[in-house]
Amino acid sequence: MNTKTVTFRVNGIQERVVVGPYDLLNKVLRDHLGLTGTKRGCDYGGCGSCTVLLDGRAVYSCMVPASRLDGKTVETIEGLTDTNVLHPIQESFMKYSALQCGFSTPGMIMSALGLLRENSNPSEDQIKQAISGNLCRCTGYVSIVRAISEAAKSIKSNSSH
Repeated sequence: MNTKTVTFRVNGIQERVVVGPYDLLNKVLRDHLGLTGTKRGCDYGGCGSCTVLLDGRAVYSCMVPASRLDGKTVETIEGLTDTNVLHPIQESFMKYSALQCGFSTPGMIMSALGLLRENSNPSEDQIKQAISGNLCRCTGYVSIVRAISEAAKSIKSNSSH
């Protein structure tokens, strides 16, 4: 079997991992690096529970070949904060009850973070578009959209100080 060593940054830490030709980013994160906040859902890009940021863009980690990670930067839910203080998006999800079982929450939050980094003041339609690839079977989307909208306001007000 042809293996390859890839070097990339995950949550600010340089990682070096040996991967096989069929290994995907999701597997590397969970099985090689122990970052289980990135969920394994459908394994075909249909649910969004494995969403991470790859070079700042929200992607389904189950669709990214690990062999293409060389020199890339990956952010997972575990990397949102390096303290015991929640990120404003996490706080907002809790405040507005935008989570229930929590399985889809990490992917939803990472999609929201990708959006808010591109657009600090998204409209409701832009929020809906950004999370359209993330399925949640527990909460419905009203509370999720509201939480993301409120997180955007919180992030904006905190960055202006």
